[in-house]
Amino acid sequence: MDKIKLRRHVKAALDKLTDQQYNEFSKIISEKLLKEDDIKQAKTIAITLSNKPEVDTYSLIENLWLCNKRVVVPKCDPKDRSMQFYELKHFDQLETVYMNLREPIPEKTYPVFLNEIDVVIVPGVVYDLKGYRIGFGGGYYDRFLVNYPGNLISLAFDNQIIDEVPRESHDIPVNIILTEKRKIDCTKNRKESVE
Repeated sequence: MDKIKLRRHVKAALDKLTDQQYNEFSKIISEKLLKEDDIKQAKTIAITLSNKPEVDTYSLIENLWLCNKRVVVPKCDPKDRSMQFYELKHFDQLETVYMNLREPIPEKTYPVFLNEIDVVIVPGVVYDLKGYRIGFGGGYYDRFLVNYPGNLISLAFDNQIIDEVPRESHDIPVNIILTEKRKIDCTKNRKESVE
């Protein structure tokens, strides 16, 4: 199956989640993330503002604030498909932009640069066990992650995981995927597949 069909197939599966399942699974995944050593040790965490049916990140962001974490969220530039992260201290620093996405208002926030970010929570639609992903089609994260040396974690519902996604040479895999059912050690799975 190609990327477009896979994306459509998984989105259809996600649409079948009830509100109760969506909320319950999002809570389980968020709790798992907060227990991760990399998150406990991190000072600055990059995360997207979710749009249903993505795993809810709004309550997660509130919990990260309670843990005294510096939360940074992306603003995308559609002209060159680049991303700049800004520190988010409260939700009224956000505005709604194209495709109903919420982004930081630059005049109300401060830019944060690559070398300041300890962990990036990478969004996606479809993932495989080695950490390769199919995103939403904009390529923003693929460009951003090229120069990022830190840890990459993804949050996903278990029905977003498949055996293998089609990938290209420039694709950058995540290290860990957390779902409501399991923690997938993608780094380990990549090593095992090479041996």
